[in-house]
Amino acid sequence: MFIPHTPEEREAMLKAIGVESIEDLFADIPEKFRHPPKIDLPPSMTEMEVVEELNALAEANDNVRDHLLCFLGAGAYHHYIPAVVDHVLRRGEFYTAYTPYQPEISQGTLHAVFEYQSMMCALTGMEVANASHYDGATAAAEAVNMAYHVFRGKRPRSVVSPFLHPQYLATIRTAYEHSEREVVIPEVPLDAPPEALAEFIDEATSLVLVAYPDFLGRLYDLQAISDAAHEKGALFGVVVNPLALALFKPPGEYGADIVVGEGQPLGIPLSFGGPYLGVVTTRKKYVHKLAGRLIGETVDSRGQRAYVMTLSAREQHIRRARATSSICTNNALMALAATVYMALMGKEGLRQVALLNYHKAHYAAQRLSQIEGFELAFPQVPFFNEFVLKTPSPVKDINDFLLDHDILGGYDLSQDFPQLDRHMLIAVTEMISRDDIEFLAQVLEEWVA
Repeated sequence: MFIPHTPEEREAMLKAIGVESIEDLFADIPEKFRHPPKIDLPPSMTEMEVVEELNALAEANDNVRDHLLCFLGAGAYHHYIPAVVDHVLRRGEFYTAYTPYQPEISQGTLHAVFEYQSMMCALTGMEVANASHYDGATAAAEAVNMAYHVFRGKRPRSVVSPFLHPQYLATIRTAYEHSEREVVIPEVPLDAPPEALAEFIDEATSLVLVAYPDFLGRLYDLQAISDAAHEKGALFGVVVNPLALALFKPPGEYGADIVVGEGQPLGIPLSFGGPYLGVVTTRKKYVHKLAGRLIGETVDSRGQRAYVMTLSAREQHIRRARATSSICTNNALMALAATVYMALMGKEGLRQVALLNYHKAHYAAQRLSQIEGFELAFPQVPFFNEFVLKTPSPVKDINDFLLDHDILGGYDLSQDFPQLDRHMLIAVTEMISRDDIEFLAQVLEEWVA
């Protein structure tokens, strides 16, 4: 830390406040607590030396931007982020803003959040969206909580697909395993379609939650399971990759009541795992059970357009026992990143990015499955930008070999699905070229040889 004040200036400041020394400022603290045990700190350095050392540490990292080809997804994806996203994000009025409690001085933030909500509704086919949650995992857990409150606790059961992201399942379990809510994660065959969950739905079920695409990258028609949930009086929820919705039918068109997901593919970098963006959208009739905050548009006393915090069902704003949320961190900055990205890309731009992901992933699946010993695990099931590749050797060994060639390989599915030993989940985004796919194929052919 650089302290610019000279001894004479410090003495003048102390004299102005009526004390003789800096130690006098701490007189009210008991002496035994004033001086911590000796801390073994290195000698001081100049700013230039600190920057040099930090740069040397940073250069020790390999990253997907400069050093590695990335075929790893599994919930966090390497997408291209236009420079304007970061430029807007780092404006002081956004970057340092806290929760917009005072609308008269928070119009910029409130306007951005309103636009975010509008875009998320358009993308998911829902009627209202909040802004926002920590990440996709907490958003999925909040969907379970929201459905419980919709039925006022009279339907404590949630049926959750085992093919959600394993970390989402873990978060849901952690949140509710010691509560009155019952979370059922059925054991079904790996090739079972979502409608296989129908037999686990009963009159005590408040929510049926499935993924689109699921963790294994697969896209199923969800109309049948949506109908099965509604026939039993339950809500139907979907965990989405929002980028996929630029290409495929939004969940609102096949009866979804709650749509949640991870907004990281929309202009948010990998960032070592966060901060990310938890998306939560629903139908208007359930808005009073929506966690987080909801921004609305109105007019002020002069008839000018204005934005206000319309709804916030948080424990700070209503009686604690009636609150449906304790989400307090202001995730509006990540929502802003997604807003800038979606506004810049537009409907057609998002579709083009989604198409690039789709076609490149399918080319990669076709090319890699031609290599001796490799084959697609689910060849008959449509997928978006991830697919499961069966491998002739343990995935860890293959990934170590790929890393020697500056390739970050796919996700080892045996970590979460013991029956998928020697199966790799490969992700392909617009950042991967045809030459990159050919290079991956050549390295894998070298491995087999």
